[in-house]
Amino acid sequence: FSFDLHCECLVRGRLYMPGQRYESHHRICNLRYETLVRGGVSMGNDKNQTVGRELIYGSFYRCIGTKKSGRIEKVHNHFVLGGNRRFLYQVTGKKIEPLDHPLTSMDEMDRWSQKYIGQDFNSTEMRKLLIRATFQQAREDGVTVLEIGEDVWGLNEFFHNDIDELVNAFTSAQKEIASDMELRLQIGLSRHCPISYLEDCLSHFWGNKNFYSIDLYGDELAQPIENFKGIYRRAKKEGLRLKAHVGEWGTAKDVRTAVEELELDEVQHGIAAADDESVIRFLADHKIRLNITPTSNILLGRVADMSMHPIGKLYRSGVDVTINSDDVLIFDSDVSKEYLRLYESQCLTAEELDNIRKN
Repeated sequence: FSFDLHCECLVRGRLYMPGQRYESHHRICNLRYETLVRGGVSMGNDKNQTVGRELIYGSFYRCIGTKKSGRIEKVHNHFVLGGNRRFLYQVTGKKIEPLDHPLTSMDEMDRWSQKYIGQDFNSTEMRKLLIRATFQQAREDGVTVLEIGEDVWGLNEFFHNDIDELVNAFTSAQKEIASDMELRLQIGLSRHCPISYLEDCLSHFWGNKNFYSIDLYGDELAQPIENFKGIYRRAKKEGLRLKAHVGEWGTAKDVRTAVEELELDEVQHGIAAADDESVIRFLADHKIRLNITPTSNILLGRVADMSMHPIGKLYRSGVDVTINSDDVLIFDSDVSKEYLRLYESQCLTAEELDNIRKN
């Protein structure tokens, strides 16, 4: 019999494309849930629909993309730059163009930000719009768990030092746009800020049970990682999951030092760890998760070619890794695209990608 595909399906190493007709002698399972692949959604609510997630032929053939039957965590998205560009354009009329070439310096990234973001979103209402745009992006990408939050300085700048107003900005957007999505609120810290200033800001966050994790980001060389030990000790007592951006620009040693000094549960990026076998073993033995964003690593010049991305080596060495998008407005890559690009480049196989998704 013949059939049409409404999404891209991976069948024993071959991608079958939507919009084309194929002949098959094998049964096609009905798609019973929504699957998003490369920005297109196949709706699987109709029992008689012939679009298949799994083609039964001695083994499973899988669509590459996020799907409702599993948990795809989008754990690495800064909401200021993580929103849906179409959603923002419809509301503001502002076109935000993504990068179309690898950057040669962070100054280039700053120029992009000034051109497309600038001061246009520096108000309470526009900040809330960016939050809504991020939920819209996550919903369209089939994300089931969204870990996101505000930088501590934003509490005063945009939410009048009212922690309830800040929390409500996220929870109300979730209810409006993605009520079935799990929200994990995160506290964000910039390495560029003095420790005393961060501690003062954090006094408004401590004790609030709405927050799930804490994350440190910014220039890895801005100040020694040890400076943040006091904050992270308090965060641990508060029951927060401990994370930090490290090993994106720094070294494998920096990754291990950050994990040991701050007692991290997860590392954002961490790809430099692949350069040192002892650090790889340390991460695997201590079950430290690396939340990796392949496309941004390419466009920031940290990795030359997707086929050689360190995630392959790290995963095969037993390190717990997740695949994430990073700042969608800049890098134009949602979670589905990240999975597909890793497959198409042969960095990871379909089975490896599915194992990462499940874990």
